[in-house]
Amino acid sequence: MNGNEDDTEVRVGTGYITHQLAKALETAASHEDAAARKRAEERGRKWHDVLAGMLDGTLAIGTRTPVTDLPEWVTPEVAHGGFATGRASAGGPLLPHETELARRTGVPAERGALFAYHLSEPGLAELNTLLDSGHYRVEAPEEAALLTVAWLLRAGARSRALTLLETLAPFSDRLRFAPRPADAPETDSAVVYRETVGEVRSTVAARPENTRVEAMRETLTVWNPFADEILSHWLETAENGRVAARTPEGWQERGASLLERYETLAEQHTRCTKHRRPKENIAILRAALAEAVAGRTLPPRQRGLLQHAVDSMVRRRGQPGSRAHSALRARQSADGARPSHRELARLVAGRLSGLPQQEGTPDTSPFVCPVTADEEPGTGVPAGTEIPEAIQRVVGRALSGPIDVLVERGTIPSAEVLAALVPRIAATTTTAAYPDEALSTLMAATYRAFRNRRSLLLLNLEHQVRIGELPWVRAVADYREDNDEAREHARATLVRIGEIALSGFPATALPNPLISELTALARAARIDVPLLEELAADIFMGTFSAKFLKAAKLAAHVLDGTLYARYYGIDYPAILAMSAEAPGSRDLPRSNARTAESFADLCRARAGHPRGNVAANGMVIEQAQILTTHNLAALVHPIGVSPNAGWPRLARHCFGAVCRIAERVPDLRDPLNAIKDAAYAWRHMLFYLSLCDPGAQESFLAWTDEEVRDQPARVAALLAPALAGLRHVAAGGHVGSDGTDGPGRRLLGWSTTGHWMRDLSMSLGA
Repeated sequence: MNGNEDDTEVRVGTGYITHQLAKALETAASHEDAAARKRAEERGRKWHDVLAGMLDGTLAIGTRTPVTDLPEWVTPEVAHGGFATGRASAGGPLLPHETELARRTGVPAERGALFAYHLSEPGLAELNTLLDSGHYRVEAPEEAALLTVAWLLRAGARSRALTLLETLAPFSDRLRFAPRPADAPETDSAVVYRETVGEVRSTVAARPENTRVEAMRETLTVWNPFADEILSHWLETAENGRVAARTPEGWQERGASLLERYETLAEQHTRCTKHRRPKENIAILRAALAEAVAGRTLPPRQRGLLQHAVDSMVRRRGQPGSRAHSALRARQSADGARPSHRELARLVAGRLSGLPQQEGTPDTSPFVCPVTADEEPGTGVPAGTEIPEAIQRVVGRALSGPIDVLVERGTIPSAEVLAALVPRIAATTTTAAYPDEALSTLMAATYRAFRNRRSLLLLNLEHQVRIGELPWVRAVADYREDNDEAREHARATLVRIGEIALSGFPATALPNPLISELTALARAARIDVPLLEELAADIFMGTFSAKFLKAAKLAAHVLDGTLYARYYGIDYPAILAMSAEAPGSRDLPRSNARTAESFADLCRARAGHPRGNVAANGMVIEQAQILTTHNLAALVHPIGVSPNAGWPRLARHCFGAVCRIAERVPDLRDPLNAIKDAAYAWRHMLFYLSLCDPGAQESFLAWTDEEVRDQPARVAALLAPALAGLRHVAAGGHVGSDGTDGPGRRLLGWSTTGHWMRDLSMSLGA
């Protein structure tokens, strides 16, 4: 990022982009896995496009319209970190279904021609059929535009349809505005799944061969038996333990046959190369055999190497044919004969082929059970062979069911995965206010696609594009009915998702995509609540929008006087007295956002007025998260989340997470990210604990004593300062972050001067 606090506008530099480009190119050139190389090549292409666009002026990174010739409603392709590449997600070469449509209708295979076809009488008829059947998919939001035109025309809103077409027409030769055909409509939104059966099947079927495992299998089944043969052949020449002491009849001829077979094996089996290394025993035996077969006398050095190789092989495993040697080789042969993961993956892919491919499945167990007797003849895999856990996990991603059940079963392993699935539920909830069934289905599909839109890196307090800004959504806005039933449905869904998130992942911050979903549900429920996205420390502008102050005031009503407020030393009455500033504060010329400078000043003061780097920004942002609880208070009030597990149980879960993180800290070269995670979990623990009655708080503190005693000694040592501070505050005292105001330490995540937990972990690690 270029600029400083006095700049009127902050701009993004190219250093990060060039670093990411170099990393991608290195991986694409050197990674041993072909799939990883291909993914890296695609990342490299994106970063190259970002850099080229920034240098030639066609990209304005940090704005809502980063691509100079595309309006804000067009979905941009976005690289990691929010950098637009200059391409549109709905652009690029024709997709197979577009090519097929051009062939079937006889129009040129060009987007403009396809756009025009959809506006013809047969084209509109096809769109109306899709509207009624629901047999379509909208992957990019733009793919819903022409369906909206068709709906408006049949609803008699010709003027609106023509206005929408005027907006779309300039981009009709570049972007897809028609949907993708599907075999069936979307399934019930109450049932979710991480991936469709078809996606999982493709992943399983494409499982690459593990070159190391296959090399080991080749060693066990090919080269070990050959080594035994050549060793046995040399043992025939031994007298009194000395090899090459005699030459039995036919020995040279049989040796020549062995050498010929070696050449054949080496040509056919190339995964293992150990036999080619001159210092390996099998290579020494083979080289000596070649000399002997040629009738040449072995020189003393080679004879000595031969003797040593034979002796070491016999000493290590016994003579070939002995009981110990035979038992070892039998075990190795069995190991080598086991089906590879790739073979089992293909078998599982075959099992999945009979299911509908565009949805999940309510039961994955039949597809990951051991190989059956009926499958053995066709696959060559022995009946009873277990499907590896790694393959079972992939298949598990197709499991469908209620979202809370999938969280409980571990199918949804993180809040990030939860955020990716919530749009399926939120889509129909937020679009239920459209009384026309076809329009409601279309807007739900648009919503799901829009939620896949990756956030842009934005500066100057600009906000992300909202779904209502899409021209086709705006065109049908008046057909939406805002009624009590729809609002109550949205409110109930909002509470349910909030409870699932807190119960399933109580120790982690809600990811920004999930915040977007909750915000949309709150808007549909007409609940005025400030939900906050996590800010990036590396592009922090030094100020906060007014909703941060609003969130802090909301937290004051929930937490004033509680353990949380005392532990962090928060003067909530003072926060309630603050006011937001007018738009345009702090010279943010392109933003109409109302800022909260008094709140920002408070955060800087609480952080100790740090200056100069990303860590300083992180310290200020962390104080904002502490004062606002970073959405926890908002979920409790006014949204009304109250998990069935109860607040004490969530607090205990968080403390367990802190312990698990602390156990890793001494082993990490740079533990600061882990310490930040621990501070997050600790803050969540304090919030949940503050909602408990005094008796539950005392019980929790007594439980932590027992829990710490069961932890490794270094975990207890790392957490002792934080626990001492917590107990001191619970007893009525107070504690400072530097430990000077009382016993113990306040556990925070960011620091510009070193972190007490890191310093302590270094001594424990040593």
